[in-house]
Amino acid sequence: MYPSSLSARLTILAFFSASTLYFLYKSRRLRTLNLLLSTKPRPSRGKLFFISQTGTSKALASRLHALLASCGIHLDLADIRSYEPEDLSKESLVLIIASTWEDGKPPDNASFFTSWLAESSADFRVGSLLLSQCRFAVFGVGSSAYGVNFNAVARDISKKFKALGAKEMISVTLGDIDGGELDDIFEVWSNEVMGKLKGCCGLSENEGLLNGAARDSDGESGVDWSESDDEDGENNGVEEPVLVDIEDIAGKGPSRRSTSSVSETNGTVNGKRDMVTPVIRASLEKQGYKIIGSHSGVKICRWTKSQLRGRGGCYKHSFYGIESHRCMEATPSLACANKCVFCWRHHTNPVGKSWKWKMDDPLDIINTAIELHTKMIKQMKGVPGVTQERLSEGLTPRHCALSLVGEPIMYPEINSLVDELHRRRISTFLVTNAQFPEKIKMLNPITQLYVSVDAATKESLKAIDRPLFGDYWERFIDSLKSLKEKQQRTVYRLTLVKGWNTEDIDAYYNLFSIGKPDFVEIKGVTYCGSSATSKLTMENVPWHSDVKAFSEALALKSEGQYEVACEHVHSCCVLLAKTDKFKVNGQWYTWIDYEKFHDLVALGKPFDSRDYMAATPSWAVYGAEEGGFDPEQSRYRKERHHRSNR
Repeated sequence: MYPSSLSARLTILAFFSASTLYFLYKSRRLRTLNLLLSTKPRPSRGKLFFISQTGTSKALASRLHALLASCGIHLDLADIRSYEPEDLSKESLVLIIASTWEDGKPPDNASFFTSWLAESSADFRVGSLLLSQCRFAVFGVGSSAYGVNFNAVARDISKKFKALGAKEMISVTLGDIDGGELDDIFEVWSNEVMGKLKGCCGLSENEGLLNGAARDSDGESGVDWSESDDEDGENNGVEEPVLVDIEDIAGKGPSRRSTSSVSETNGTVNGKRDMVTPVIRASLEKQGYKIIGSHSGVKICRWTKSQLRGRGGCYKHSFYGIESHRCMEATPSLACANKCVFCWRHHTNPVGKSWKWKMDDPLDIINTAIELHTKMIKQMKGVPGVTQERLSEGLTPRHCALSLVGEPIMYPEINSLVDELHRRRISTFLVTNAQFPEKIKMLNPITQLYVSVDAATKESLKAIDRPLFGDYWERFIDSLKSLKEKQQRTVYRLTLVKGWNTEDIDAYYNLFSIGKPDFVEIKGVTYCGSSATSKLTMENVPWHSDVKAFSEALALKSEGQYEVACEHVHSCCVLLAKTDKFKVNGQWYTWIDYEKFHDLVALGKPFDSRDYMAATPSWAVYGAEEGGFDPEQSRYRKERHHRSNR
C-alpha cells in the first residue's frame, strides 16, 4: 500500500519544499507523514480515553474500564490531554468519553487533540486512510441548555474520526444534564460496546478486534446523532432521545444501576421528568440539603445555628431586622439558567432555560420544607449556647429566604407558594438571577425582591455568570426594568470578585437608573474551595476595606441619591439605601415592620416599600463601632494556637 523502495520515498519527500517540511515540523504532523510513508507494521493497541473538566467523564471511563476488564477485555485508560495524537494511527480500537465545556469547546488543555483532528482531517497530505485500521465509539457528556453547542466535542470527534477513515462501532451517544438517567444510558452504551467486542473476539479475550479483524458494525445505539443530522445539531424531524448529563457532579452519585431498572427509575410521568435525579439527589444530600419532592430543597443556614446559640445573626439581621434563628432557607426550583464562577454549590444543581420537569404542589412544598427545617432545628437541642426560648422560636419560622440555590421564579406556581407563605405570616426574600424578566413582572408582592447584578457590562456578565441564554444581556436589562415597576422593596445584589468586576464603578452606576432599586447590597465573593468548575482563588476575595471603598465610590457617584447606610463586617457586606425614601430626619429606616407587611398583604390593596419600613438600630448603621454585630448577642472568637519558636 505504501511505497517500499528508498527512491520512491525520496521522490515523495522531494515533493515538499523546505518551507512545507518546516510547517509540518512546527505543526507536529511530521510524525503523521512518516507513519504514512513507513512500511513497518503498526502495533495493535486499544485505548479508552476520557476528556473531562470536572471529573465526570473520567469517572464514567473508569467504570467502563473496570467492566471491560471483568470480562477479560483490557484497554489502556488514558487522559486525552496527556496523549500524543500522532499515535492514533497505531491504535486498532479507540473508545472516547468526551465532555463539552463552555461555548462548545473541549475542557482545558484538551483543545490540542481536537485541533489536531480538525487539521489532519482537512489536510490532503494525511488523507482518509490514516485511521483505516481503527474502530471507535464515542460517548458525549454535555448540557442541552447550550443549544447548538450541545455535546459539540463528542459529535465533532466522531465526525473527524470518520473523515480520517476510522470505522464507528456504535453511533455517537450523548448525555445531558437536563435528563435524569445518565447512569442508565451510559450503562446501555457500555453494554453495547462490550457486546460488540465480545461478538468479535469471544467472551474472555479481545485479540480479534485489536488486530483489526473485526467485522463492520451493523447496529445502532439507542441515541443516534449521525452525520445525516444538521450541522447545528437539529435532528431532522427524528424524535429526540432521552439525554442525560452529570458533568458537574462526578464521583458524588450512587453506583450504577442495572439497565433493567431504567423504566422503573426514570421518574417520568406524563412525559415530564424529575428535576432531581438519584445522582443529583445524592450529591446535594451529601452537601447537607434536604430534597423536597422532585425539584425543591431546604437547608439550615449557619447563621440560623449561630443566632440559635446567641452568637450573632447574618447581614439580613443587621440590615433588615430578620431573626436569623427563625429564618428558613429554601427554593422551589433547584435548577438555574446560569453557571456562575462563584457558585456556592459548584454546579451540582441542574440547569435549564425553561420548566420541563414534573411539578409538585406548592402547599406540599411548604409543608415539607417547614417539617424538614424544624427537624434540623430540633437537632440543635443541647448544643452549647442554645436556650429553650431560642429553640422554641426557631421551631416557628417567620422568614423564608428563597435564595438557597437555583432560580425560584422558574417554578410555575411561585405566586401560589409565596401567597401561602404570607398567609402563614412568613416573610419572603426572593433572589432572581435576572434572566426571566416576564416572570418578575408577574410576581405577586414580595417582602423584598432581589436581582443579582454580578457585572455591569455585557462581556463581564458572560464571563462571571456564564448564562445559558444567548440573549442574556437583553434579558438582564429587561429584568432591571421589570424591577422598577415593583412597588415593594427591591434590591440590586452585587457580588464583588477581585480582578473580575471591581473596577466598573461608572458602568454599575449607569444601571441604577434602569431599575431604580431601593437598596444596593455589595458583598465580597465567598471562596468555597477549589473546584474544576471555577478558577477563583482566595486572591479573588476582596477585603472588607475593599468593599467599603467600592461602596463609598458608588455612593459618591450617585450624587446623593444613595448613601452607605449599613454594614456587616463579618459578612464583608455593605448596604446602600435610597436617601429620599429611607433616611428620615437623619435616621435610617432600612429595617422592616414584618407584622405591618403581612397586614398590608392581607388587605389586598396597593402599598409600597415605605409603608412597612422600620427604624435601623444604631449598631447596624455604617461606621458604628459594632460593625453590624448585634450587641444583644455574644461575640465568639475561635482561639488561635501558635507554635512557639523553640
